[in-house]
Amino acid sequence: MSGGKLASDTAMVLSAGLGKRMRPLTATQPKPLVRVAGKSLIDHALDKLDAAGIEKAVVNVHYLADALEGHFKARRQGPQVTVSDERAQLLETGGGMVRAAPLLPETFFCLNSDNIWLDGPVDVFHELSRAWDEERMDALLLVVPHTRAMHHEGAGDFHLDALGRISRRKPGYVAPFIYMGIQIVSKRLLRDAPEGPFSTNVLWNRAIDEGRLYGVSHTGLWFEVGEPGAIKPTEEWLTRA
Repeated sequence: MSGGKLASDTAMVLSAGLGKRMRPLTATQPKPLVRVAGKSLIDHALDKLDAAGIEKAVVNVHYLADALEGHFKARRQGPQVTVSDERAQLLETGGGMVRAAPLLPETFFCLNSDNIWLDGPVDVFHELSRAWDEERMDALLLVVPHTRAMHHEGAGDFHLDALGRISRRKPGYVAPFIYMGIQIVSKRLLRDAPEGPFSTNVLWNRAIDEGRLYGVSHTGLWFEVGEPGAIKPTEEWLTRA
């Protein structure tokens, strides 16, 4: 289900969060090691990277970091994992990318470690790569319409214009697209970034203002697995797929 050239051979996998919404399952294990359909969340993500041909993964760690590092050492298939250590301070999504930047190429994929999805006609990494334009974009986000977002009850995150440029949902309104937690990032997005912990939203807002944040609508399904109650219905979907 792949095709064409990938925008990068490297992905950052965001794995340092505390997983509070997934308690009590995360009382003794990091959220990326919570199992869904017989496989840990992070292995769902890493296996997708491997299947798409992405050779390297940079994974940040903070909460119960030793357990995650031990998991990577025991894993035998690709991609090759390098750890970005945030044990001393949790840096959030934006700060985590900045901390890992020396380990990342100029263009890289970035995805949340708790993502589960079903691909459309091509895998999501080739789906994004086909739309990626290094000259026009600082980041390209994979978004999904509400009808393809399983177990998601929010009002949406973004609008896309005819060219694929992103704008945010206005307060009190519904937006047609939800961010899936997968993107292509140019290191231009990280320029002049704040120090310490901060959200990627800070960088996205600047890119929106500059007309350099774009989106692609996912053609498959996405499952929000943010809390224990979402695990069983997700497993039922995956069994039918």
